[in-house]
Amino acid sequence: MPSHLHLLKPDAPPLAAAVIEADARAPGAVVTVVLLDRAVAPALPPGVRVLTQEALGSAGLLDLIFESDRIVTW
Repeated sequence: MPSHLHLLKPDAPPLAAAVIEADARAPGAVVTVVLLDRAVAPALPPGVRVLTQEALGSAGLLDLIFESDRIVTW
């Protein structure tokens, strides 16, 4: 089961939402979005986990990075 991690900055391009949605449609995919620097989440499909950098802390974010199969920064 592939896991995708998307790190969104406040200036993330509109294309980010489309790529996240495409990842979420992949069979068995687990998609997590982490909002960095108080970024606002775009409209995302159900099942996409949205977390904030503040809630995770540095150690939590690092754990997610090492657990993920694919990481995309926006």
